[in-house]
Amino acid sequence: MNPTASPPLQIRDARAGDCDTIVAFNARLAEETEGKRLDLATLTRGVTLALTHENRLRYWVAELGSGGPIVGQAAVSLEWSDWRNGWLWWFQSVYVHPDFRSRGVFRALHQHIRDLARGSADVIGLRLYVETENQRAQSTYEALGMRPGGYHVYEELWLERFNAAPLDGHH
Repeated sequence: MNPTASPPLQIRDARAGDCDTIVAFNARLAEETEGKRLDLATLTRGVTLALTHENRLRYWVAELGSGGPIVGQAAVSLEWSDWRNGWLWWFQSVYVHPDFRSRGVFRALHQHIRDLARGSADVIGLRLYVETENQRAQSTYEALGMRPGGYHVYEELWLERFNAAPLDGHH
């Protein structure tokens, strides 16, 4: 990709034809931020499911011009807050191609998604998680007006259960 002569960014909903790019970006994201190599078959099933069932996870992409190459992505998953009677949109799978970092790609994705969230009467805010050591990302999020939420994320994962799960998510 040539970042020097770039047409304006277009932010749009991801579609099925973007699957390969999203899979590649997610694999790079895991490697760059956590040093993890993801199973590409599992990742492909997960992205395919998200692209066909937006109620689980919704992706947006940033492309150069209309129909140009994809240079960034972000996804949102939903969390219901009974304490606040509304939805929180959790950013995830945020990735910008290295040639286009610090050029406003995530800012454009964030603004687009933020505008959609603020336009939805039942959405009460945006959240994201970030690796503790990823100071560059933390600075970016703070520059956009986001603040640490005061929580640590704990998890218990059973990934081996889902490696062979059917594409529709039913067992």
